[in-house]
Amino acid sequence: MKVAELREKTEKSLLDSLVELSRDQFNLRMQKATGQLSKSDQIKKNRRSIARINTILNEKRKQA
Repeated sequence: MKVAELREKTEKSLLDSLVELSRDQFNLRMQKATGQLSKSDQIKKNRRSIARINTILNEKRKQA
């Protein structure tokens, strides 16, 4: 997800995306632990997406 796209979203939709990514992160960790994860780079991409969303949320909260 690109930063420009994230900045256009509302705080509510960002929080929804954050919850969804957190669930995906949990599922990826479980797949890794059981040896079912085929694309290990997904964990890194997911973690960075979560960080981007948290950064944008903090920026929006500081502006308000």
